[in-house]
Amino acid sequence: MTTAAIHPSATIHPSAVIDPGARIAAGCTVGPFCVVGAEVTLGHDVTLKSHVVVTGWTEIGAGSVIFPFATVGEVPQDLKYHGEHTRLIIGKRARIREGATLNTGTEGGGGVTRIGDDCLIMTGAHVGHDAQIGDRVILVNNVAIAGHVVLGDDVIVGGLSGIHQWVRVGQGAIIGAVTMVTNDVIPYGLVQAPRGELDGLNLVGLKRRGIDRGEITALRAAYQTLAQEDGSFLDRARKLAEESDSPLVREIAEFILSKSDRSFLTPKGGR
Repeated sequence: MTTAAIHPSATIHPSAVIDPGARIAAGCTVGPFCVVGAEVTLGHDVTLKSHVVVTGWTEIGAGSVIFPFATVGEVPQDLKYHGEHTRLIIGKRARIREGATLNTGTEGGGGVTRIGDDCLIMTGAHVGHDAQIGDRVILVNNVAIAGHVVLGDDVIVGGLSGIHQWVRVGQGAIIGAVTMVTNDVIPYGLVQAPRGELDGLNLVGLKRRGIDRGEITALRAAYQTLAQEDGSFLDRARKLAEESDSPLVREIAEFILSKSDRSFLTPKGGR
């Protein structure tokens, strides 16, 4: 696709403002009063409902739908940002609901904010600069994802919750509503309470994904080890890495033992 390309099959409302540099693929729909910037690429069958702003160096994957008053690709909310050329990449089949905001990256954070495939970003949610969001992530209404946050695949963050900058949330974890998370969350963890306490495993999510009963039993035993065994949290994780044959348990252990800029939420009891 060449510069200033709008595919003939795209439907553009007369009131939309499309910069000549934008690239709009086949089957796209750009509704009333939308604004599409010069460095924006809309993949096949993307829909901008109405009053949507897509700006910056932004790529939106095929089949995505963006709802009214969302602002996608604006510059970071970071005082260290000085206009460097950074990106926002959104995967396929995203659903970005009313009033959501997603920012591009910063030079100091790697330069790219990335959203995976099949994500649902609900009304008023915010994704900050340099965040890395996996596939099938759900951010419920008014969630705030700070800069440099990493969310693994299949994470759910409950409404009105906030994730502190640099925090990592492992695959399959769930964060309850109205929760502030300031430390890393293990894969498949369940976090709730206003100040974010690790309160067990996301058993409902594991069962919905069809995880084998034996794997779930192994995960529960691993959680007991992390909660109750002797030694430090890292010592317990090393024990799991050395002794467990379960791929999911080893995933948790490797997540704990990998490099992090934050400490961890640790179990309060053996659930």
